[in-house]
Amino acid sequence: MAVLRVGLAQLDTVVGDIDGNTERILATMARAEGLGCDLLVFPELAITGYPPEDLLLRSGFVADARAALDRIVSASGRCTTVVGFPESGVADGPGVADHREAIVEIAPVGRPVLFNAAAVCADGVLAGVYRKRELPNYSVFDEERYFVAGDGPLPMFRLGAVPFGVSICEDAWTAEGPIADLGAGGARLVVNLNASPFNVGKADQRAAVVAARAREADAVIVYVNQVGGQDELVFDGDSMIVAADGTVLARAPRFVEDLHVVDLEIDGAPEDRTGRPAVEQLGVIPTLDADAEVWQALVLATADFVRKNGFTDVVVGLSGGVDSALVAAIAVDALGSEHVHGVLMPSRYSTEHSITDAVALADNLGIERRVIPIEPAHAAFMEMFEPSFAGRDIGLAEENMQSRARAVVLMGLSNAFGWLLLNTGNKSESSVGYSTLYGDSAGGFAVIRDVSKLLVYRLCRYRNAVAGRDLVPESVLSKPPSAELRPDQRDDQSLPPYEELDPILELYVEGDHSIDEIIAAGHDPAVVHRIVSLVDLAEYKRRQSPPGPRITTKSFGKDRRLPIVNRYRRDGGR
Repeated sequence: MAVLRVGLAQLDTVVGDIDGNTERILATMARAEGLGCDLLVFPELAITGYPPEDLLLRSGFVADARAALDRIVSASGRCTTVVGFPESGVADGPGVADHREAIVEIAPVGRPVLFNAAAVCADGVLAGVYRKRELPNYSVFDEERYFVAGDGPLPMFRLGAVPFGVSICEDAWTAEGPIADLGAGGARLVVNLNASPFNVGKADQRAAVVAARAREADAVIVYVNQVGGQDELVFDGDSMIVAADGTVLARAPRFVEDLHVVDLEIDGAPEDRTGRPAVEQLGVIPTLDADAEVWQALVLATADFVRKNGFTDVVVGLSGGVDSALVAAIAVDALGSEHVHGVLMPSRYSTEHSITDAVALADNLGIERRVIPIEPAHAAFMEMFEPSFAGRDIGLAEENMQSRARAVVLMGLSNAFGWLLLNTGNKSESSVGYSTLYGDSAGGFAVIRDVSKLLVYRLCRYRNAVAGRDLVPESVLSKPPSAELRPDQRDDQSLPPYEELDPILELYVEGDHSIDEIIAAGHDPAVVHRIVSLVDLAEYKRRQSPPGPRITTKSFGKDRRLPIVNRYRRDGGR
């Protein structure tokens, strides 16, 4: 049986960095050629990075991407390369010629016709182009805003005597769709280029989908996914090769960028190259448990957001609480302890154990720490407002002043030293508006924005277990959570216990369940009504919060879009 050597180019591209992405593609092509690969597959829209969003509306951007593709084609050698790019040009449908003439027929007026495409090239020649058939327009995807679906005959290519077809991402999530059609047309191998973002549970779902398409097509599927963080999205790689019977033959490690090589036995493969070097074959990498995959996703998202935006260092406010402890630990794994700066900002209400816990955490993580008390600012604010506040109960206003004073301190350090401020708010608090606008909601990147409070505790304990010691002090994990903005304050004075709150939020925010459905699931009606009201009222706050990585099936931001002005009432509805 002949051997087809396949390269899975699981790259961490940068959106908009066409030149940089192209250089990485060219370097990977040279490496694959040197390793004797017959086929090299890159992720979806690898030249531009994914998702390029409204950059696609700029004609110069699309033209630059095409020029980059020309460089890639010219550099191609014996190894057949498949790379994703945005194509502007002729539509597939009969009777549709130049895209400028077809614009009214197949795209909104004033917007160019674009295809999410994949180029197949070898020996300096563009062998053909495949245009994505199935365009996702749900969840975080809105490809119909930019692209037109390809149609017409599916192109077929050959590697030696092996007929193969090309597909892109959503094509694989469509039963009896383009991949099945390729199999029916004689393809024995189908490559699938992807930009498939991570969420908890996605790996098992993804493997099941690819296996189903392989069985439908009766063909081997080479599935290549990008890796890395891009704004709110995290891509976990998880590239794989699946046999025609659905068996996973090879699977790349997740959250890791690299070129992974697999020797695939298949009749009709090109003749073995003389002197082809032996390479370490990619096996089937075991999947990660839920806590491990979330940890790696948050670390990768943080590292990429910081570095891709030109920062080297971050600053974190250390309260002695569990949220700031988790964010600091993630930042250390993402950037190294020397690039993380912790700031303790005690007030008149800060307890001694919170200060000692924050100091212990910083020392355990090996990060720089400094203490900047906010009492002088707090006292000055109270004196300044005294004529206006005289005779009024301003409890909440005073609490919020402290939080905003801390934000001023942190942003002052950020401006002075060029550090990115990491926000420490979690999803449970953000859901119900348990935060101070322009205070603890401030920051450049909200690391745990999509992490519930209960998961915050689990992740801290996970990291301690990996370290074999308490990086996060046990006292931080065992004490009642508190904002410490008034004497003896605890979260459970304002909110239900998180064991009760988080399941309700999961049903309402991620599951879109109605009040009646949540109550029917066994939750207290009065609590459900109150929590749903708080979630809806906090929409204006969340709209002003910093971006953060998506790890669930529905995060705040581009994944969940609700009007701020909204008079729909929840009783019995959605």
